[in-house]
Amino acid sequence: MTETSSMVHVVCPHCQTTNRVARGQLGSAPDCGKCKQPLFTGHSVALGDETGFDRHIGRNQIPVLVDFWAPWCGPCRTMAPAFEQAAAQLEPQVRLAKVDTEAVQSLAARFNIRSIPTLALFVGGREVARQAGAMGAADIARWTRQHLG
Repeated sequence: MTETSSMVHVVCPHCQTTNRVARGQLGSAPDCGKCKQPLFTGHSVALGDETGFDRHIGRNQIPVLVDFWAPWCGPCRTMAPAFEQAAAQLEPQVRLAKVDTEAVQSLAARFNIRSIPTLALFVGGREVARQAGAMGAADIARWTRQHLG
């Protein structure tokens, strides 16, 4: 394997800078080259606008699991702790992100989100799987891994 193919792009959850990280170093708590914060925190990333969303979906070379939710949604609030637990289980192989469909209605419309919570899994910038309804942490991790092969 060449050095170039063993490198992956990972978007910093703090400053949105794209970092090149050796695939073998993903589990070694890499830091952002710009802001020096950890690239993986074991927590989801809140994506508050289309620019941040597009950056994470388009530039991350690791899969991104997005929770489309709203603050008024009871099942969304119930699932939130499970989504955070799943983040701790799935990182650094998968980035977990949250999109508040009330705050960023354009993304909800763009992805035709009809019920919440809805999980959407993106690989290489493209949606590869979608699941509506609240799930527990183990089910979120299992569903994600199943769709990643």
